[in-house]
Amino acid sequence: MPDLETSPNPDPPTTPDSGAKDASLATPGPSSASKRMSLQATRDTAPEMRLRRTLHALGLRYRVHVRPLPELRRTADIVFAGARVAVFVDGCFWHSCPEHGTEPSSNKAWWAEKLAKNVKRDADTDSRLAAAGWLVVRVWEHAVSYTHLRAHETVLDLVC
Repeated sequence: MPDLETSPNPDPPTTPDSGAKDASLATPGPSSASKRMSLQATRDTAPEMRLRRTLHALGLRYRVHVRPLPELRRTADIVFAGARVAVFVDGCFWHSCPEHGTEPSSNKAWWAEKLAKNVKRDADTDSRLAAAGWLVVRVWEHAVSYTHLRAHETVLDLVC
């Protein structure tokens, strides 16, 4: 894994010489956590790419990462503008999958609030798009795997 720090850390972790038992157990500061989070992929993820490749191989053409509604500051992963179908490939962690979602062990309250806001925003997006005449398809990342690819069938049924 590449080094995430590009500048000296203002709060360096404690060293064995300064009384800590193990320097590798030092807690990273907010700046390093923020840098790690900024590296998290938000588009073109592996499940999304698998779904897109499958849909393309089936002859479907679509737009990627566009706003179905220009006034709504949210983008769909795959958009079939003519059919007015917006597809979102949701990560199990980030969107609180009931089957595979996990709860972080540290900063539990912060994460619970963050993930709840994500779910609430997803519901708001769905209702706004539906009110504008769009059909919203939400696909869990676990539904788009090499051995379990069924998401394309749902999209194919709705678009064709």
